[in-house]
Amino acid sequence: MKNLKTIAIALVAALGTITATAQEKKINTSKSEIEWVGKKVTGQHSGVISFKSGTLKFSGEKLTGGKFIVDMTSVTVTDIKAGEGKEKLEGHLKADDFFGTDKHATATLAFKRIKRNANDVYTVTADLTIKGITKPVKFDIKVNNSNNTATTTFEVNRTKYDIKYGSGSFFDGLGDKTINDNFELTVNLQF
Repeated sequence: MKNLKTIAIALVAALGTITATAQEKKINTSKSEIEWVGKKVTGQHSGVISFKSGTLKFSGEKLTGGKFIVDMTSVTVTDIKAGEGKEKLEGHLKADDFFGTDKHATATLAFKRIKRNANDVYTVTADLTIKGITKPVKFDIKVNNSNNTATTTFEVNRTKYDIKYGSGSFFDGLGDKTINDNFELTVNLQF
């Protein structure tokens, strides 16, 4: 009987320790951002997109989860000056043949599987939802708990999310107007 009480107390203490070390950290949306690069035959364009919200989950120092909501209406072009085509490109990116932000104001990313590698780098498989279409993506993310930051860079094939405008995979004869199917995202998080 005494051993049973000891085991029960140890179990309660262990569960309390696990619960105490598991935590969810909200990202600072004003200091976190997504930088994007879209390439075409004749060059490239770049810009930023803001987060609406996001959290990273940890067990102690170990990354165990994450979920983010991206404000697609915030898509901004940074490589063209105002009055020189910036507004036109931003409008086109928000239009239905790209991100359709009138109907799809947000995109989401939800971590599904996480594998810890060396030096606080994790390989993450996540569900990315753009324009209401969810597809898996895989990327490595570097977490720095000492300064509460995380960074990753990965590519997304836009055609999987019904963004086919200017895609040589779907349209013939585009020539130098062809836009690459993949766009690159560099994500900088502060939490």
